[in-house]
Amino acid sequence: MREVKIKANEAGQRFDKWLAKYMNQAPKSFFYKMLRKKNITLNGKKADGSERLAEGDEIKLFLSEETLEKFSKSDILYVKPQLSIIYEDEHILILNKPAGMLSQKAEPQDISMNEHILSYLTDTGQCTIESLRHVRPSVCNRLDRNTSGLIVAGKTIPGLQAMSLVLKDRSLHKFYHCITGGELSESSRLEGYLIKDRQTNQVRVTRQETPQAAYIQTEYRPLLHTKEWTRLEVRLITGRSHQIRAHLASIGHPIIGDYKYGDDRINQIYKRKYKITHQLLHSARMEFPQINGELSYLSGRVFEAPEPKEFQYFS
Repeated sequence: MREVKIKANEAGQRFDKWLAKYMNQAPKSFFYKMLRKKNITLNGKKADGSERLAEGDEIKLFLSEETLEKFSKSDILYVKPQLSIIYEDEHILILNKPAGMLSQKAEPQDISMNEHILSYLTDTGQCTIESLRHVRPSVCNRLDRNTSGLIVAGKTIPGLQAMSLVLKDRSLHKFYHCITGGELSESSRLEGYLIKDRQTNQVRVTRQETPQAAYIQTEYRPLLHTKEWTRLEVRLITGRSHQIRAHLASIGHPIIGDYKYGDDRINQIYKRKYKITHQLLHSARMEFPQINGELSYLSGRVFEAPEPKEFQYFS
């Protein structure tokens, strides 16, 4: 029999979610069978897995050590952490992701921002193999591989939950900087409908609503412009996959270096001139809304990430 006491950073999650992390190799059916048979109990009582855990709760696992070991496996791929930390506290990390790094794994062998975060937290003693069986820190928002800038990660259950909420309800305002081809001299709000082709992982923007299309809004204002290019600040009103890249391309001002939605002639010019090989799109600023609860101290905070060096060519 093994007994586990819930710590503060584990509180708030569902019991079955906790079990899925603690025994990450076990099928869900195993948890529910053990709960029904009272081989797993919560505070000495029968549970069904839907309960919300609180600090100090006692979980008893009436299982052999062989069974526990069989269903528990560390899947952390350790890397030498390479993080540009903008802000850190007990609950969250805010990072400046470089272009070229995945936010999350696409394939099991991938190394993403998550692997760097877990390796950093392990190196600094903030996480252990045991603690990762209860709480898995991870990124909360995603950026395309070749988009740089601000990513927020949750380190604790309260951190993960609070960040998930403000991202889901879009009260966390996100601003991007980009360099587009051609001149844009006036601020504007773009509206349209985005359709995603899952086979090609590419989207297109239309003006007509269709059943499979998602409504999108994108605001922009020029920061600097010439006849050949414009430096924009873009605010996402809605947040869809590839939204900024596709929306700007749809009005004839694709982002320089974007080989999926961009203009090949323009991209080749700047590749020869400045060796630019990826889209010049950067998540530059986050403005936090009013937050209730444990992370209320973040209310109204603003975080910024410096632009990558390629932007210096357009100033």
